[in-house]
Amino acid sequence: MNSRKLIIAVLLLAGIGVFFALDLGRYLSLGFIKDSQSSFQAVFEQKPVWVTLAFFAAYVAVTALSLPGAAIMTLAAGAGFGLVLGTIVVSFASTLGATLAMLAARYLLRDSIQARFGKRLDEINKGVEKEGAFYLFSLRLIPVVPFFALNLLMGLTRIKTWTYFWVSQLGMLAGTVVYVNAGTQIAKIDSLRSIASPALIGSFVLLGVLPLAVNKVLQFFRRRKVYARWAKVRPTRFDRNLIVIGAGAGGLVSAYIAAVVKAKVTLVEAHKMGGDCLNYGCVPSKALIRSAKLAHQMKHGASYGLSDSTPGFSFKAVMQRIQAVIRAIEPHDSVERYTGLGVEVLQGYARIVNPWTVEITLNEGGTQTLTTRSIVIAAGARPLVPPLPGLEEAGYVTSDTLWDVFAQLDEVPRRLVVLGGGPIGCELAQAFARLGSQVTQVEMAHRLMLREDEEVSALAQKTLSADGVQVLTDHKALRCEVSAGVKTLVVTHAGSELRIDFDQLICAVGRVARLEGYGLEALGIPVQRTVDTNEYLQTIYPNIYAAGDVAGPYQLTHVASHQAWYAAVNALFGEFRLFKADYSVIPWTTFIDPEVARVGLNEQEAKEKNIAFEVTRYGMDDLDRAIADGEARGFVKVLTVPGKDKILGVTIVGTHAGDLLAEYVLAMRHGLGLNKILSTIHTYPTLAEANKFAAGEWKRAHQPKRLLEWVRRYHDWKRG
Repeated sequence: MNSRKLIIAVLLLAGIGVFFALDLGRYLSLGFIKDSQSSFQAVFEQKPVWVTLAFFAAYVAVTALSLPGAAIMTLAAGAGFGLVLGTIVVSFASTLGATLAMLAARYLLRDSIQARFGKRLDEINKGVEKEGAFYLFSLRLIPVVPFFALNLLMGLTRIKTWTYFWVSQLGMLAGTVVYVNAGTQIAKIDSLRSIASPALIGSFVLLGVLPLAVNKVLQFFRRRKVYARWAKVRPTRFDRNLIVIGAGAGGLVSAYIAAVVKAKVTLVEAHKMGGDCLNYGCVPSKALIRSAKLAHQMKHGASYGLSDSTPGFSFKAVMQRIQAVIRAIEPHDSVERYTGLGVEVLQGYARIVNPWTVEITLNEGGTQTLTTRSIVIAAGARPLVPPLPGLEEAGYVTSDTLWDVFAQLDEVPRRLVVLGGGPIGCELAQAFARLGSQVTQVEMAHRLMLREDEEVSALAQKTLSADGVQVLTDHKALRCEVSAGVKTLVVTHAGSELRIDFDQLICAVGRVARLEGYGLEALGIPVQRTVDTNEYLQTIYPNIYAAGDVAGPYQLTHVASHQAWYAAVNALFGEFRLFKADYSVIPWTTFIDPEVARVGLNEQEAKEKNIAFEVTRYGMDDLDRAIADGEARGFVKVLTVPGKDKILGVTIVGTHAGDLLAEYVLAMRHGLGLNKILSTIHTYPTLAEANKFAAGEWKRAHQPKRLLEWVRRYHDWKRG
């Protein structure tokens, strides 16, 4: 810090020190205002200009130094100067003080904070440059936003001083008027009867109503700004209350909710009803995993007192069973079911023409244009295909296409490469290895399943390796080659290249939201990896929502359904109340064997976020039912607040871990701790007892040792 900054910092600290050392805060109380009102009025009548200037200077000092008492001084201005003069004095003094505080923060702190948090500030500065005045104005309108905090925050940005001054002046004016007016009424309190006067009650009602009114005003200006270019095409009447784009989990639930509340809703799907989960993801993969697990158990029959046997099977029959499972579930998501529920289902490609109009190119030919009050975008995601040289020539499948391609094969792929070490890659690698493929799994990171704790990753790799998967972590794919009919993947590791021949290659390196083709670009709706939405799942257009994979932040079917409730309810009833999407308790499971299930924090995330925690573990090898089933592997790991039974997160590794996790999801969602789980009766012998025993481990570690010592002495005394 240079000498000039040091001098300014010392002066500011000295001013604050004087305030507290001399206890000047005693003058900033309602009692002092009442007691000194008459003397203040007498001095003011004699020297109005000097008194006004002195009050102005004091107000500037209090606000510039971010001292407590600005609200009391505002009431005092109303009591001493009246509504008009009090408003003028406070309005300019508060704005000047705020600007000085902002400049001080900028001069003293911005460089050091920029050096440490430069990248984060760059994003904030971009937002400020784009609509900084409106952002500041909205915050100034809301009295609950701390005055000093806002000055400090804006001082760290690149907002212009003049812009900061006039926007603050305008933004604080409404609150200033209300507070000054309340001060004029407080000054008149002289009895219990005057407390109940209409004028005073009205002033406090204004103080309470102001935040609500401000919110409505902000909504009005935001709507006006974002819809300005479309004002001339806004329909006077609408064909639908809601149009939903995409019939995956998010779209189906949104349409279902709209139909239940008797809204007129149209659901548009370009391809298959049920979306990715039914047709390409959750359902077919779990059907494959079940067949693979049975094959694995047959190979290891001796573990159950039977004979090991090599399962004989037709790979075509396995793939046909998968399609049969899909067909059995299809009626749940069918056009017929949703039509019966009152949803109009159109099969075709939807394009949003303007915020209230959707044009549908029908699969059967022709187009249909509909106007609507609200839109929910639930277009889902697609597999990410890396830009790998030679990949197209060599050929590949994704988690979407492998079901149709592999259904044409007579035998399981002999040599299979799986690109990707996330949940999808691990599930497919293990399943095909158990069915007889020679599987090589390639992951660029140093371990599998990076979002899980290291011990979970290690256990997953050990399990996959035991099933015959060659797991290559820290290997980066470079290119594919085809020579004399032989397909080869070239990877690099520790500076050396490795060549892996394959018959089939599965790309399972992640999924990306579907963001093109339905009008987001023309409407100017911002997208990054997903559609940008606020906490209510609204895009920049308050009547256009997004839910599911296209909205993020989780690519999970149950999260899409969860978001769909918020999107649909907000879209249909948002003028009365908007609900913030709640992501506080999100469970997920990776369906390898043993399964890996998690909700809330794991150790890795808790450490990254500097959240204090305790760990309680219970090993599945101690559970009676797991031993009886030959599944005595894995563990339950619970993170709790230190010294308390409040659950921060749970990781379960073991058979049916996804099912076992449900008890913890319920507990976290409703604020139940481990003591409640411990006191709940669990059927014996079941896997669910693992949850109770984990709670018992926590209880044992938190025994009241001193109390138990006294209890021991009591029993000793009882024995004589």
